[in-house]
Amino acid sequence: MVHILGINLPNGALVRMALTSIYGVGRHTAHRLCARLQVHDQCKVSDLSPFQVTSLASFLSSPATAPPLPRYPLAKTDYVPPPPTVSIKDLQAEFNEHYKKKTIRNLDPLKNLKIESELRREVRENIAHQRMIGSYVGRRHAMHLPVRGQNTQNNAKTAKKLNRLDRH
Repeated sequence: MVHILGINLPNGALVRMALTSIYGVGRHTAHRLCARLQVHDQCKVSDLSPFQVTSLASFLSSPATAPPLPRYPLAKTDYVPPPPTVSIKDLQAEFNEHYKKKTIRNLDPLKNLKIESELRREVRENIAHQRMIGSYVGRRHAMHLPVRGQNTQNNAKTAKKLNRLDRH
């Protein structure tokens, strides 16, 4: 069993399926994590190297401070290489000038990843905010009733159980 952020990942499970046992990590996010950390799709938890385990734990502990992914510019399909008479310094200067004009957006969706206690706290704060402003959703939470329009005449037992507690 691999222990990451207080959660035991079962040895026999695939890494991308075992990561879904972490609160806030679904299949799609687990697949992205495996791709980012270069873990094969069919790799099991028991086959992870110690380096992969530590890199996974360090990334999940603070995804916002993780180093950015390397960005390599790719050539377009209509790219024509410059003639060999052009000097390398001229090519580098042209490239740097063109590259400075481009605004690079952060396209990494894993930067804003919230998991476990941070995500639970955010959900709890959102529910408290709904209750505080007195919205319909907040009143339904306060009365321990279903929030998303479900029928209450017969089957509201689950919602009454879940909404009775402050979500944690």
